Amino acid sequence: MWTRELFGTDVYHLVAAFAVYSILGWFVESVYMSFCNRRLTNRGFAKSPFCPIYGFGAVIGYLVLCPLKGQYIKLYLAGAFLATVFEYIVGRAMIRLFGKLWWDYNEKPFNFQGIICLESTVCWGFYAIGIVQFLNMAVYRLIDSVRFDQGVRALHVILLIVAVDYVIQLMKAFHIDVKEKKKQFVDRCCSFIARWY
Repeated sequence: MWTRELFGTDVYHLVAAFAVYSILGWFVESVYMSFCNRRLTNRGFAKSPFCPIYGFGAVIGYLVLCPLKGQYIKLYLAGAFLATVFEYIVGRAMIRLFGKLWWDYNEKPFNFQGIICLESTVCWGFYAIGIVQFLNMAVYRLIDSVRFDQGVRALHVILLIVAVDYVIQLMKAFHIDVKEKKKQFVDRCCSFIARWY
């Protein structure tokens, strides 16, 4: 599975880049918001240092925008537009699923529904240039600096931790009693095991 080619690269590099960008995105946004709020701020949905919106955005953005490499104006405009559309779609989905948004641009000038704003759109264009022209090569070099088998093991651990973290946070968001579900799960496991012994 990990070596299967997809979009001109292998699954391993795509998943590893997704993980790196998700962690890097969480770090950059948390530092920025901590500075703005003058206190430590976790900008992730969950407890782990992982923002999948940045992972998906960077990987998909790179794959879509890579043909524009070296064409800075087209790359900037396309990146700004696509990232703004992506941010809007994710924002609307969050409002629909959770009843709230994890960011609020209502105080920013030239915002639309508090979900997108001109300031972010301008930044997305520069991020697109940075990712396509420079950062993605550095991320791939980082991925390649780790032995393949170790990288696969690391991805398994990272994705398992993130999956458990997100399931717990989603259960809380949808007001599902985590302790009760854990107790039911343990009871079912014990009942299943008891049948065989």
